[in-house]
Amino acid sequence: MPLGPYAAVFAPLPAEGRAEAVRRRLGEAIALGLLPDGSMLPPESDLADRFGVATVTVREALGALRDDDLIVTRRGRGGGSFVKAPRDGGRAALLARLSRVGLGELRDLADHYCAISGHCAALAAARADPDDVERLRRLAALRPDPGEPSGTPRQEGTFHLELAATAQSARLTREEMVLQREIGPVLWLADAEAVTEGRRGHDAIVEAIATGDAAAARGRAEDHVTQLFDAVKALHRDTRSRRTR
Repeated sequence: MPLGPYAAVFAPLPAEGRAEAVRRRLGEAIALGLLPDGSMLPPESDLADRFGVATVTVREALGALRDDDLIVTRRGRGGGSFVKAPRDGGRAALLARLSRVGLGELRDLADHYCAISGHCAALAAARADPDDVERLRRLAALRPDPGEPSGTPRQEGTFHLELAATAQSARLTREEMVLQREIGPVLWLADAEAVTEGRRGHDAIVEAIATGDAAAARGRAEDHVTQLFDAVKALHRDTRSRRTR
C-alpha cells in the first residue's frame, strides 16, 4: 500500500540531510497544508528517529521554523511545537524559493514531473476500477475556498497523489511525493487563469482514465503540467528581476 502524503512528510532524509533539510521539509509541508494550522508536531526524539538525524539537528531546525514564524513552542504540560500556518498559505516563501531557482533547473524539474504524471495517468487508465474513477472525479470537482490560500496547492497535490496511487505503483507514488516536495508547490503558484485551466485539465485526465484511453490520459496529464510550467515561467522572470534590483 503506497504511503499517504502525511507519511511522506516524515520519511527519512537522505544522508546529506541536516537542519536545513528538516526545516525545508516541514516548512513546505506547512505551506501545502499537509500539516494543518494548530496541529502538534511529534516530539523532537520522534522526529529525529523518523528523519534519521540527531536530536540536536531537529532542535536547530525547529528553532529556524520558529524564526520563520511557522511554528510556536509551548512549555509545560500539554506543551510541544505547534504549526502556525502562514496567512498567505506560504506563497511568499515559495516565491522566494522560485527566485533562487534557475529557469533551466525549473524546466528540467517540470519535464521530470511531466513524465511521471503522464505515465501515472496512462497506467491509471489501464488499471483503475469504478471506485478509483469516482474518487478522482470527486477530487477533480473540488474547488478551494477563496479565503484559504493553501487550498489550491493542497488540492493539486492530493489529486496528483491519488493519480499516482491509482496507477498502482508504489515506486511511482514515492516519486510523485519527491517531485511534489521539489517542484509541486512552485508550479502551483500559477495565476488564477492557469489554475482554472488546470482544474479543467483534471477533468480531462479523469475522463480519459474512465474510458480506459491510456494515450489520451498520458497526453492530458502532460498538457496539464506543461500549462502550469508555462504560467510559472512569467512569474519566475518577475521574481528574478525583483531579486536583482
